[in-house]
Amino acid sequence: MPLFGFIAVLVSSESPWPADLDPLPLPPRAYRAAPAAATFNYTSLAILGGIFILGVGVGIGFSSVATSGPENVATRDFIDRSAPNPEVCVEFGASAMVMDTRVFVTLNPFNVYVSQPKMQPGCVLRSTNWGILEQRKLLTSDQVRDCRNRMNTFGFTGTLESSPQISCIYQNEAAQNLFLTQPGVGSGRPETNKF
Repeated sequence: MPLFGFIAVLVSSESPWPADLDPLPLPPRAYRAAPAAATFNYTSLAILGGIFILGVGVGIGFSSVATSGPENVATRDFIDRSAPNPEVCVEFGASAMVMDTRVFVTLNPFNVYVSQPKMQPGCVLRSTNWGILEQRKLLTSDQVRDCRNRMNTFGFTGTLESSPQISCIYQNEAAQNLFLTQPGVGSGRPETNKF
Protein backbone atom coordinates (compact mmCIF):
# COMPACT_ATOMS: atom_id res chain seq x y z
CA MET A 1 0.00 0.00 0.00
CA PRO A 2 1.50 3.30 -0.94
CA LEU A 3 2.12 5.82 1.84
CA PHE A 4 -0.55 8.23 0.60
CA GLY A 5 -3.10 5.45 0.49
CA PHE A 6 -2.28 4.51 4.11
CA ILE A 7 -2.74 8.12 5.25
CA ALA A 8 -5.98 8.35 3.35
CA VAL A 9 -7.25 5.26 5.16
CA LEU A 10 -6.23 6.73 8.56
CA VAL A 11 -8.06 9.97 7.85
CA SER A 12 -11.18 8.22 6.62
CA SER A 13 -13.71 6.68 8.96
CA GLU A 14 -12.79 3.18 7.88
CA SER A 15 -10.37 1.14 9.94
CA PRO A 16 -7.02 0.23 8.33
CA TRP A 17 -7.12 -3.17 10.02
CA PRO A 18 -9.00 -6.19 8.83
CA ALA A 19 -12.43 -6.47 10.48
CA ASP A 20 -11.48 -9.44 12.70
CA LEU A 21 -8.23 -7.75 13.98
CA ASP A 22 -9.45 -4.19 14.41
CA PRO A 23 -8.52 -3.08 18.00
CA LEU A 24 -11.05 -0.21 18.17
CA PRO A 25 -13.89 -0.80 15.80
CA LEU A 26 -15.78 2.41 15.12
CA PRO A 27 -19.55 2.34 15.00
CA PRO A 28 -21.15 3.37 11.75
CA ARG A 29 -21.30 7.12 11.24
CA ALA A 30 -25.08 7.25 11.75
CA TYR A 31 -24.77 5.83 15.31
CA ARG A 32 -21.89 7.98 16.55
CA ALA A 33 -22.66 10.45 19.32
CA ALA A 34 -22.58 14.08 18.39
CA PRO A 35 -19.68 16.05 19.86
CA ALA A 36 -20.31 16.81 23.54
CA ALA A 37 -22.00 20.19 23.97
CA ALA A 38 -20.69 22.53 26.67
CA THR A 39 -22.28 21.73 30.01
CA PHE A 40 -23.17 25.40 30.57
CA ASN A 41 -24.31 27.33 27.59
CA TYR A 42 -25.22 31.02 27.73
CA THR A 43 -28.89 30.35 28.51
CA SER A 44 -28.18 28.21 31.55
CA LEU A 45 -25.58 30.72 32.79
CA ALA A 46 -28.13 33.52 32.46
CA ILE A 47 -30.73 31.50 34.38
CA LEU A 48 -28.27 30.69 37.19
CA GLY A 49 -27.16 34.34 37.35
CA GLY A 50 -30.78 35.46 37.59
CA ILE A 51 -31.47 33.00 40.41
CA PHE A 52 -28.38 34.23 42.27
CA ILE A 53 -29.39 37.89 41.94
CA LEU A 54 -32.94 37.06 43.01
CA GLY A 55 -31.61 35.23 46.09
CA VAL A 56 -29.41 38.16 47.08
CA GLY A 57 -32.35 40.54 46.66
CA VAL A 58 -34.66 38.39 48.77
CA GLY A 59 -31.99 38.09 51.49
CA ILE A 60 -31.50 41.86 51.61
CA GLY A 61 -35.26 42.31 51.73
CA PHE A 62 -35.63 39.98 54.71
CA SER A 63 -32.77 41.55 56.65
CA SER A 64 -33.91 45.14 56.08
CA VAL A 65 -37.45 44.44 57.25
CA ALA A 66 -36.29 43.06 60.59
CA THR A 67 -38.88 43.55 63.28
CA SER A 68 -37.91 46.04 65.96
CA GLY A 69 -39.59 44.93 69.12
CA PRO A 70 -38.45 44.55 72.71
CA GLU A 71 -37.20 41.06 71.96
CA ASN A 72 -35.22 42.20 68.88
CA VAL A 73 -33.27 45.44 69.24
CA ALA A 74 -32.09 45.90 65.67
CA THR A 75 -31.13 49.57 65.38
CA ARG A 76 -29.82 52.52 67.33
CA ASP A 77 -32.99 54.42 66.40
CA PHE A 78 -35.09 51.87 68.30
CA ILE A 79 -32.91 52.34 71.40
CA ASP A 80 -33.18 56.15 71.05
CA ARG A 81 -37.00 55.96 70.85
CA SER A 82 -37.18 53.62 73.86
CA ALA A 83 -35.07 55.82 76.14
CA PRO A 84 -36.77 57.75 78.95
CA ASN A 85 -37.35 61.32 77.74
CA PRO A 86 -35.94 60.51 74.28
CA GLU A 87 -35.74 64.14 73.13
CA VAL A 88 -33.72 65.16 76.21
CA CYS A 89 -31.54 62.08 75.98
CA VAL A 90 -30.61 62.51 72.34
CA GLU A 91 -29.99 66.27 72.66
CA PHE A 92 -28.02 66.30 75.93
CA GLY A 93 -26.49 62.83 76.14
CA ALA A 94 -26.95 59.37 74.72
CA SER A 95 -29.57 56.66 75.05
CA ALA A 96 -28.38 53.48 76.70
CA MET A 97 -29.31 49.93 77.59
CA VAL A 98 -29.08 49.62 81.38
CA MET A 99 -28.37 46.26 82.99
CA ASP A 100 -29.13 45.76 86.68
CA THR A 101 -27.61 42.58 88.04
CA ARG A 102 -26.39 41.27 91.38
CA VAL A 103 -23.18 39.36 92.00
CA PHE A 104 -22.74 37.00 94.95
CA VAL A 105 -19.24 35.85 95.93
CA THR A 106 -18.61 33.00 98.36
CA LEU A 107 -15.13 32.60 99.83
CA ASN A 108 -15.18 29.05 101.14
CA PRO A 109 -15.42 27.49 98.58
CA PHE A 110 -14.65 30.36 96.24
CA ASN A 111 -17.51 30.78 93.73
CA VAL A 112 -19.14 33.64 91.90
CA TYR A 113 -22.89 33.67 91.27
CA VAL A 114 -24.59 36.19 89.01
CA SER A 115 -28.30 36.95 88.98
CA GLN A 116 -30.33 37.27 85.81
CA PRO A 117 -29.78 40.81 84.48
CA LYS A 118 -32.71 43.19 84.28
CA MET A 119 -32.54 45.18 81.03
CA GLN A 120 -34.22 48.57 80.73
CA PRO A 121 -33.81 51.70 78.65
CA GLY A 122 -31.78 54.53 80.14
CA CYS A 123 -29.96 57.74 79.39
CA VAL A 124 -26.41 58.99 80.01
CA LEU A 125 -26.00 62.77 80.26
CA ARG A 126 -22.88 64.62 79.22
CA SER A 127 -21.17 66.28 82.18
CA THR A 128 -21.89 69.71 80.69
CA ASN A 129 -25.65 69.05 80.79
CA TRP A 130 -26.21 68.18 84.45
CA GLY A 131 -28.11 71.44 84.85
CA ILE A 132 -31.21 69.68 83.49
CA LEU A 133 -31.30 67.43 86.56
CA GLU A 134 -30.47 70.29 88.93
CA GLN A 135 -33.23 72.53 87.49
CA ARG A 136 -35.78 69.82 88.16
CA LYS A 137 -34.48 69.41 91.74
CA LEU A 138 -33.56 65.77 91.09
CA LEU A 139 -29.97 66.21 92.39
CA THR A 140 -28.55 67.82 95.50
CA SER A 141 -25.43 69.97 95.41
CA ASP A 142 -23.59 67.27 97.41
CA GLN A 143 -24.38 64.64 94.77
CA VAL A 144 -23.18 66.94 92.00
CA ARG A 145 -19.94 67.77 93.88
CA ASP A 146 -19.19 64.09 94.66
CA CYS A 147 -19.78 63.01 91.08
CA ARG A 148 -17.76 65.92 89.65
CA ASN A 149 -14.82 65.22 92.02
CA ARG A 150 -14.59 61.68 90.65
CA MET A 151 -14.73 62.96 87.03
CA ASN A 152 -17.93 61.01 86.40
CA THR A 153 -21.32 61.79 84.90
CA PHE A 154 -24.95 60.93 85.60
CA GLY A 155 -27.20 58.32 84.07
CA PHE A 156 -30.85 57.64 84.77
CA THR A 157 -33.68 55.22 84.14
CA GLY A 158 -37.34 56.15 84.26
CA THR A 159 -38.81 59.42 83.07
CA LEU A 160 -37.67 62.69 84.62
CA GLU A 161 -41.27 63.57 85.54
CA SER A 162 -41.86 60.48 87.71
CA SER A 163 -38.90 60.16 90.12
CA PRO A 164 -36.20 58.52 87.97
CA GLN A 165 -33.40 56.38 89.36
CA ILE A 166 -30.28 58.55 88.95
CA SER A 167 -26.76 57.15 89.36
CA CYS A 168 -23.30 58.68 89.27
CA ILE A 169 -21.55 56.59 86.63
CA TYR A 170 -18.12 56.61 85.04
CA GLN A 171 -17.06 55.95 81.49
CA ASN A 172 -15.00 52.77 81.38
CA GLU A 173 -12.13 53.44 78.98
CA ALA A 174 -10.98 49.81 79.23
CA ALA A 175 -14.21 48.55 77.64
CA GLN A 176 -13.48 49.64 74.10
CA ASN A 177 -15.41 48.97 70.95
CA LEU A 178 -13.11 46.42 69.33
CA PHE A 179 -14.82 46.93 65.98
CA LEU A 180 -13.18 50.37 65.83
CA THR A 181 -9.67 49.00 66.39
CA GLN A 182 -9.67 46.77 63.33
CA PRO A 183 -7.02 47.65 60.71
CA GLY A 184 -8.35 50.05 58.10
CA VAL A 185 -11.48 51.09 60.05
CA GLY A 186 -10.89 54.75 60.86
CA SER A 187 -8.87 56.44 63.54
CA GLY A 188 -9.94 56.00 67.12
CA ARG A 189 -12.92 57.42 68.97
CA PRO A 190 -14.62 60.63 67.87
CA GLU A 191 -14.68 63.54 70.33
CA THR A 192 -18.47 63.26 70.71
CA ASN A 193 -18.05 59.92 72.51
CA LYS A 194 -16.38 61.58 75.49
CA PHE A 195 -18.86 62.33 78.27
